[in-house]
Amino acid sequence: MTGNYAKIVRDNLNRLYSNLPKDFAKKLPGEQEGERFIFNAFGEKCVIEPNRITLNEEEHSSVIGILISLYALNACAENCIHPPFKPFKEFPGSMPYVGAFTTHTEQLIVPHVDKIKKAVQRITKTLNGWISPSEVGGDFSFIVYPLPKIALCYIFYEADDDFTASATCLFSENANQFMPIGGIADVGEYTSKKILKMIN
Repeated sequence: MTGNYAKIVRDNLNRLYSNLPKDFAKKLPGEQEGERFIFNAFGEKCVIEPNRITLNEEEHSSVIGILISLYALNACAENCIHPPFKPFKEFPGSMPYVGAFTTHTEQLIVPHVDKIKKAVQRITKTLNGWISPSEVGGDFSFIVYPLPKIALCYIFYEADDDFTASATCLFSENANQFMPIGGIADVGEYTSKKILKMIN
C-alpha cells in the first residue's frame, strides 16, 4: 500500500512541477527557496520538492503526503473564507464520504473530550489556530488550520447527567476550492488524529 501512496505522491509532484503555477509560493502561501516550497502543514514544517514531500525533514509518502500534494495542485489566489463554517455534508459530492467522515473525524475524538479541553492552548498553537468566539456554541470550541487555506472549527459538548459527550467538525466555507472532496474528508480525519497524538 505504501508503494501505491508513494507513486501517487510522485505523480502529483510531477504534474505540479511540469506546469508550476505563477506565484505558487504566494498561492500556498509559503516561502520559496529555489525549487523548494516551505509552509506549515498539520502542525509541522512542510517542504515540497520536485521529488518528495517532507514534514519536519521526514519524507511522507503516505495519505498525508497525498493530501499535501493535492493541496499544492489546487493552489489558487483565493483566500480561505470563514465565517461561516459549514458541515462536511453540505459540500457538493460529499455523500459517499459522510459516514467515514463522521466515524474517523468526529466520533474518533469523542472519548477524549476532557483531555482535549485541557490541551486546547497547545492544540491551537501547534495548528495555527485560536479559541473560537463564544457565539460559535458548545461547551468549548476552537479553530485550527491543518493547511494554510483550510480551516476547521471543532465544537465540543462535555458529558453531563443527561447527555454523552459529542464533537462536531466544521469546515471553512470554501475548503473545496483547495482540495477535492475526498481529500477534505481525509483532512478532517488526519487533523483529528493529530489532535489525539498531541494529547496522548
